[in-house]
Amino acid sequence: MSDRQFEQRGQQWLEEFLKLANLSAPVTTEIRETFSETSCWLTINDSALRPDQVEALIGTQGVAIDSMQYLANSTLNLGKQDDQQGTYTIELAGYRQRRQQELLELAEQAAEQVRQSGQEYEIKSLSSAERRQIHTILKDSTDLETYSRGQEPDRCLVVQPVTSGEPSA
Repeated sequence: MSDRQFEQRGQQWLEEFLKLANLSAPVTTEIRETFSETSCWLTINDSALRPDQVEALIGTQGVAIDSMQYLANSTLNLGKQDDQQGTYTIELAGYRQRRQQELLELAEQAAEQVRQSGQEYEIKSLSSAERRQIHTILKDSTDLETYSRGQEPDRCLVVQPVTSGEPSA
């Protein structure tokens, strides 16, 4: 599937999803590389929405937009071969851009804390996609390792100094 077909599928899906929610807003697409990951960004044009609608679509701590994004990725990749699957990122009112900057800063702070203390550092209250992003941000740090611990909804990401064995779970 070409990038354009991939983008069109995502755009059509999200516009239909919004229509079903009685929200009419155009969606634009763009292929972006973020944290070494290629994703099709589906940007909802918020100029067609009221502030309360934008707030509802993002939700408290991004829970609604994260759920929409999870649903998009699950639905659009369902039954597809691995080479036909892709990642979709839903953006609204700059939320994802701001959150990615926050995650980058959080990863840098955790790395610095671990390097200074020599102790593991837990990052709580992250969605699975956000945990994956922090894993990706820190993957090239040869002195650090990351893993997830616990069960949803209390799963957290752990950053620790590299050990000779496997990460403790």
